[in-house]
Amino acid sequence: MVKKSGSSVMKLAVIGASLAGLAATAYFFLGSKAKERQKHAKAWAVKMKADVIEKLEMAREITEPVYHEIIDSVAVEYTKGKKASQKEIKELAQDLKKHWKTISTSAKKAKNDVVKSTKKVAKKAGI
Repeated sequence: MVKKSGSSVMKLAVIGASLAGLAATAYFFLGSKAKERQKHAKAWAVKMKADVIEKLEMAREITEPVYHEIIDSVAVEYTKGKKASQKEIKELAQDLKKHWKTISTSAKKAKNDVVKSTKKVAKKAGI
């Protein structure tokens, strides 16, 4: 069994969070209704998603409740800052929350890839 150091676990968490953010962003712009979303995308929405991704990267462990809490906290910041109407912010937050399954699947796959590559390196090194 390969022991993981604190830094490798942290790297894995950052990779997972980044992939989660990318998956959400890709789905938003490339998924179903992409043309409609692209037409209505506003600068604040892109910035809000970037803020969500940034907080995901800082999170130690990403679970569905943590993911939803991060989205809610960013939505509250945007509501207070009057970056957009409450209705628009709420709709974007709900849309981002719907993508948890896609994001968690991508993160699990990335984690498994990292674990596999770590085992290969450890095996070659004779650890």
